[in-house]
Amino acid sequence: MSKFHSNYIITMKDIVREGNPILHQATQEVAVPPTKDDKETLICMMNFLKNSQDPVLAKKYKLRAGVGLSANQISLNKRMFVAFLTDEMGSKHEYALINPKIISHSVSMIYLPQGEGCLSVDRNVEGFVPRYERIKVKGINIEGEEIVLKLRGYPSIVVQHEIDHLNGIMFYDRINKENPFKLPENSKSLYQ
Repeated sequence: MSKFHSNYIITMKDIVREGNPILHQATQEVAVPPTKDDKETLICMMNFLKNSQDPVLAKKYKLRAGVGLSANQISLNKRMFVAFLTDEMGSKHEYALINPKIISHSVSMIYLPQGEGCLSVDRNVEGFVPRYERIKVKGINIEGEEIVLKLRGYPSIVVQHEIDHLNGIMFYDRINKENPFKLPENSKSLYQ
């Protein structure tokens, strides 16, 4: 049984940091319907994101604010992640996805002008990370039902970042090695 039951509080000591081999390997598919253990782990991961964005709890537990968390970032080789964020229009997004897969995407690309960060990376990484502006993602929700999400803008960036984690890809692997601020032709800033 996993220690990540629904009343366990994930803190930064549970988050694996860059250099750990689990961050560079593709994760294993999760059995469907999800087990009680997997559901509780997802709830626990979501609670971490919510706590990390609450100034009082973040200070109490010394949490870095996060908008996404993948199972391999807490040492679990499982293909699942959670995301909790507010998009550029002020709408809230909350996702817990098992075995997610991008089934289609736009040709147009976007990037965060301030660059991306990661709970597993304790340093500032300069450079732009090109992402698809729009994606369609298929996955299994916490109830074990297949769902399809159509995402654009900031939610699209966050979900691509988390799916990359599940494939063993770090965000800085997508930054141009010769020129960190060089972008593909069809890219624009998220806030343009």
